[in-house]
Amino acid sequence: MVSDPRSGADLPPAVILTGPTAAGKTDVAMALADRFDVALISVDSAQVYRGLDIGAAKPDAVTLARYPHALIDIRDPAEAYSAADFVKDCEAAMREARAARRLPVLVGGTTLYLRALIYGLDPLPPADPSLREQLATELAEDGGRGLHAELASADSAAAARIRPNDPQRLLRAVEILRLTGKGPSHWQTGNRLARLDTLRLVITPSDRKVLHDRIALRFERMVAEGFLDEVAALRKRGDLGPDLPAIRSVGYRQAWDFLAGRFDQESFLQRARAATRQLAKRQLTALRQMRAALWYDSQKGAAIDSIFRQVQGFSKQLDEAAELTEHRSGPSLD
Repeated sequence: MVSDPRSGADLPPAVILTGPTAAGKTDVAMALADRFDVALISVDSAQVYRGLDIGAAKPDAVTLARYPHALIDIRDPAEAYSAADFVKDCEAAMREARAARRLPVLVGGTTLYLRALIYGLDPLPPADPSLREQLATELAEDGGRGLHAELASADSAAAARIRPNDPQRLLRAVEILRLTGKGPSHWQTGNRLARLDTLRLVITPSDRKVLHDRIALRFERMVAEGFLDEVAALRKRGDLGPDLPAIRSVGYRQAWDFLAGRFDQESFLQRARAATRQLAKRQLTALRQMRAALWYDSQKGAAIDSIFRQVQGFSKQLDEAAELTEHRSGPSLD
């Protein structure tokens, strides 16, 4: 295993296939799997959870049987799953792909996970359970306003990124502040050197209205397929709540509140669509900062052919490099 969280010297090269929600990434991934010998690895913070199926746009069982994806259905919704967890699991899946002589293709739009994998994790202090319990008590007293004010006084940049109603991130940020005396921004070293070789492909409609229409249509289809029944089953478990990362996923949070009677169905639909559009906007903002990425308009039929050529060229370069390495490491004739 890699001891330095920023080191990725032993990681195999990979294709990154990303884009905003509802852009059509899964269809392209399946087309790549039909054409090349690849191993698909999910990069989605909702699809890691068992039972989050319809609302997470998870490929169905038939699709997964034909196109297996690593890192789907690997956690219970009651569990947290961090970027560090993803990096560890993704690295293992990538090494398994290399051992099977397959090209890893990372599919998904959770940009936090991608950033952590490509550039490594910042050296943050480990969690302190007793302090976290104390902070949770403080959070419950005023809904996080006091903790957010404390964070803002020490780290205005972090406070601008973290909303008071985002308890997981707020608790972690103040935990870091109290443990070290410095806010999270201090520990973000700014090291932007990629630690692995990747071909970065971004899939999205060039017309924002097309993306918004796709989001609305997909959400309508989710509701018709039983999304609310899915969330009702999660609520019925009794051990899940709206503060858990799984339930805070876009769509699930709005459905959870609707089923709790906080607003009517029309408001639920409007809120869920708006939250999904905001997610897509945040994803696009983050993806524009991804260096050396190739962007493709998912509405253009020629895009898939261009993607095939890029992946074929990338794979060929890797094969040539591997042959050269094997040649250099072969037995000496002396």
